[in-house]
Amino acid sequence: MTISLTPAAARHVEKSLRKRGSGIGLRLAVKTSGCSGFAYALEFVDAANAEDQCFESLGVTVVVDPRSLVMLDGTELDFVREGLNEGFKFHNPNATANCGCGESFAV
Repeated sequence: MTISLTPAAARHVEKSLRKRGSGIGLRLAVKTSGCSGFAYALEFVDAANAEDQCFESLGVTVVVDPRSLVMLDGTELDFVREGLNEGFKFHNPNATANCGCGESFAV
């Protein structure tokens, strides 16, 4: 099982953690919502829970809970700028459908 970041995503997370002044990395999770059934959730994390799985990608720690990991295994997280917009983009090989906004998916 693995979760990875592109260099752009790793730079953005590292920069954000420095600006925040604390944190061990980024928590990636799945919640039930969105137009396709599931939505991605991202937050900075100060400490991992005992049941969490931690991945190291390009110097950044990514923390995932066991329930989410089943749906996120193999996901690559990118940070993209498109015109005036910027944000994270998920490349999830487990997703069978994605909504138009790219923030929700089905498995």
